[in-house]
Formats: sequence, structure tokens, C-alpha cells
Amino acid sequence: MTHAAGLPISDASAVFDTLAESYDELFTRSSIGRAQRGIVWRALESAFCEGNRILELNCGTGEDAFFLSRRGVSVVACDASARMIEVAQKRKSSEAPESAIQFQILRTEDLSQLQSTPRFDGVLSNFSGLNCVERLGPVASDLAALTKLGAPVLICLSTRFCFWEIVWFSLHAQPRKALRRLRGTSIARVANQSVQVWYPTIRSVRRSFAPWFRLKSFRAVGLTVPPSYVRSRVITHPKVIPQLEKIDRALGRFPFFRAAGDHVFLHFERVQS
Repeated sequence: MTHAAGLPISDASAVFDTLAESYDELFTRSSIGRAQRGIVWRALESAFCEGNRILELNCGTGEDAFFLSRRGVSVVACDASARMIEVAQKRKSSEAPESAIQFQILRTEDLSQLQSTPRFDGVLSNFSGLNCVERLGPVASDLAALTKLGAPVLICLSTRFCFWEIVWFSLHAQPRKALRRLRGTSIARVANQSVQVWYPTIRSVRRSFAPWFRLKSFRAVGLTVPPSYVRSRVITHPKVIPQLEKIDRALGRFPFFRAAGDHVFLHFERVQS
């Protein structure tokens, strides 16, 4: 996402409708996208197991749902963008027609409309989908009604402080972009449209998910692996990115570093409220 000012703000679902056809090419299959997603997938392998039934929010084109399905996990995958769901359905038909994935058009703010019997064994929201939601408390309340006690809820958000972003845009003499996240909200430019995004602190996310969920751990995603907008042949070289990913995995759990990446990956657990 890039910063935009003085432009009309679009609905997030409409913005991602226009991005759906090119999303996999721009991010999913890019070296940066694969590296950042690889860090998340390691956590998914530990949290979810064969036979689990998982709810995925802002599923996009279904990349994470397909990953989980290959490991015997069934997924109800939701997204507010009808075009994203359409692309995901096409991918399912061609790549995994027998997979236990149910794609559904549903805004995160409308989770109360989702009926689930039995309750889900876990929840996933990857790569900043919840940054398009202003108030996370109602989302947490809805998730509490849909999940079993002990269920892991894994959330990957764009962070308030991103070391890469501050350095990159400062070096390019763009101070507004360098510091945009620190304000807590910003107008981002996506697919030639403007959308409002929010950058909550880890403390505020923890507070929003209490008392239904307990934060067990969090780590950085994209600490040394750069954000997707970085265009540098040296940094994004196929031999460089894997090395940055290794450093990311090694440092991403340490204090300070774990809150300074492009994203933060939070592991909550459903508890008795």
C-alpha cells in the first residue's frame, strides 16, 4: 500500500475487487510474498492439525486455505471482495477440486451472520485484512461465539512501527510515507483507489480481544524481508531473499524486533470469559 492524500476514500471490498485478478502475480507468487508467507505457514503447521475445522477471514485468493487443506484441515474461507472469492473458486476448481474448502463472501464486520455448528477449532486472518477494520472489539466478540475453548486465533497485522518502511522512505526523501503508520491510521493507495487503514498497537489488539482471548505469543513477519512495495534488484534477488527470511525467523521472536516488522503475527487462545 502507498500513501494517498486528498482523494476520495473507497470501500475496501471494492478496492480489492479491482486487485483480485492480479493479486497472486503481484504478491502471492513474488519472492517477498513467498518469504513472508513461509514464516506464517510454519506457525500454521504448529497450530492446526489434520481434522481441524478452521475459519479464515479475508482469505483473498485462497492461498492459505489451500495450504491448510493439503494438510487435512477443512476451511470456511471468507472475504468481503466478491472478485477475490470468484478467483479463489476458480483456483479451487482447477487446483484442488476435492479440497474441503468453502469460500464465502462475507465482511469481517458481519461475522455475526455466520452460523457455525459445531464451533470452529481455530481462526486465521493473514496479511493485514483486519487493518481495514476500525474497531476490533466487536470482531473478537463475534469470534468468541464461533470458536471452541482453547481454539487458536492467529492474526497477521500491519504494525504501528515498521523499521523497513521508516528507513526505505526516509532514504527516498518521503517523510510522510516513512511515518504514516505512527499516526495510527492512514489513507492508502491500492489499485489506483484510496482506502482507509488502521494500525493498532499490540497492546490495543490484546485489549480488544479480552476477555475472550488470551495473547500467547507474537512475532515479526517481514523484519528483514522487506515490504512488497520495495523495488530493489539487490534486495529482492532470488539468492538474497532466502537469507533475509532465515534472519527474519531467527530474530522475529526477540523483544523489540518482534514489534518492528512489516507485519506482526499474534497467537491468541480462546479462554473462558
